[in-house]
Amino acid sequence: MPNDVKKSILIIDDDVTIRKLLSHHLKNNNYVVHESEGPSKAFELLKEKQVDLVLCDVTMDEMDGFTFCKKVRENENYRVLPFVFVTAKNSMEDKSKALEAGGDDIITKPFDVNELLLKVQTLIRRTEIYKVYGTKKNLEQSFSEAVPKILLVDDDITLSKLFQYNLTKAGFECQVANSAEQGLKLAKSSLPDIIISDIMMPYIDGFQFRKMLLTDNDLKSVPFIFLTSKGEENDILDGYDLGITDYVLKTAGPRVVVAKVSAIIKSLGKERQKIVSELHSAADSLRAKVVPDNNPKFEGFEIRHWHVPFHGIPGGDFIDYFTMDEKNISVILGDVMGKKWGAWYFAFAYAGYVRSAMRVALQTAAEFSPHEILQQVNKSVYQDAKVSEVFATLSVVTLNNDTKIAKYTGAGDLPIIYKNNSDGSVQKIKSNGLLLGFAEHGNYEDISIKLNFGDFLICVTDGIIESRNSAGEQFGSYRLMEILKNINSEDDPMDILKREFETFTDNKFEDDISLIVIKAK
Repeated sequence: MPNDVKKSILIIDDDVTIRKLLSHHLKNNNYVVHESEGPSKAFELLKEKQVDLVLCDVTMDEMDGFTFCKKVRENENYRVLPFVFVTAKNSMEDKSKALEAGGDDIITKPFDVNELLLKVQTLIRRTEIYKVYGTKKNLEQSFSEAVPKILLVDDDITLSKLFQYNLTKAGFECQVANSAEQGLKLAKSSLPDIIISDIMMPYIDGFQFRKMLLTDNDLKSVPFIFLTSKGEENDILDGYDLGITDYVLKTAGPRVVVAKVSAIIKSLGKERQKIVSELHSAADSLRAKVVPDNNPKFEGFEIRHWHVPFHGIPGGDFIDYFTMDEKNISVILGDVMGKKWGAWYFAFAYAGYVRSAMRVALQTAAEFSPHEILQQVNKSVYQDAKVSEVFATLSVVTLNNDTKIAKYTGAGDLPIIYKNNSDGSVQKIKSNGLLLGFAEHGNYEDISIKLNFGDFLICVTDGIIESRNSAGEQFGSYRLMEILKNINSEDDPMDILKREFETFTDNKFEDDISLIVIKAK
């Protein structure tokens, strides 16, 4: 295990032989294992123990696995707990049922031990991503410049229109409801930034309306302002007992309401910036897992990378280096489609997939072959029902410092570029491999390149190719090739490429920027 803390697996199966077999392999790989012959004891173990993943049989007497999974998912504490079904069936219908029940994957009996261990390891690694994935919408809202939404609830139609006019004029989006019942429906559908409500309304008054909001998890924390013609001390205190943000007398006029709303929105903005700042700090501490801080040292080659996340926000590119032995190293460049936090979560997960799959591949491979490594990763992604829906490209280059041979294969990636130092020629080298997870077999093949002194390879993601200048022109692969043609043997290709690209774009990039230069020494 890469982590010092042992991960805990819960096995649920009424077949003691299967339980013991699973338990044996997991314990041998440093996992803590809890066993249950059925759902009743499993529920108890979930409450009592720290469980990081569940392996559950589908066919059991007490309750089938799908039903058990649905009940587990009803508890908020287990919404992102990795849940894998162990079954003798492997049809598309079974996979569909597994997903509908809230499962993450299926392992078919009789199971392959390496496949089992790979799925367990990668799903546990992915858990951290899904724990924070629920905040994605809030994060995107934090970075956007959305117009603040106000919900005004008042049965006085004339006064409502007056306040709505002034709030809209002040730059807010204001919806109006003329009853608490209508207000609750609008609040649930639009999730406003602030709710303003009259107190004296027929049928359901403002106090009751506020109590209704407090029972809704999505609405109870929305800032709430009472708007009323009553100013008695008891009424004000009753309002604050219900956790309201502020209290405005109708006689104070629309300008006071606008000022109160503006102050609250400003305060919310500061809170969001604080959250964003904290997330940046968290991302900085984790980014080494997606893009290494340092370039690798490997005899006979100089390997360097340059990475700039989009707008400073962690994105979908990831880079990894894997030293296989003193003579062989793998260089990996991946790109998960999308920008910002959502792509970063999956890039983080894919980086875990790549590392795990490489370890398994290296245990069984007769030689260090990038196409074998990539096919192993592809198989893992293809069989994972959730991750296979995410589009990602991957380039894998293995280097041997004894033979000076680079072997390359790719999955839906941009071509790598080879610069021959002796004759100055520049050549695109393209792999015909499919995107990761697109099909069970990705048609990956090794392309061998003999590197002599001064020769170099360039790997890039589409952020470099597709970035534009102020005139709207793309940097493009042709421009990249022309720059490489003019690089001499004594030049530093990384420094020249960075300088030319930054000058062309005026340091305004449209995506994550990732570049790897591999130069033979």
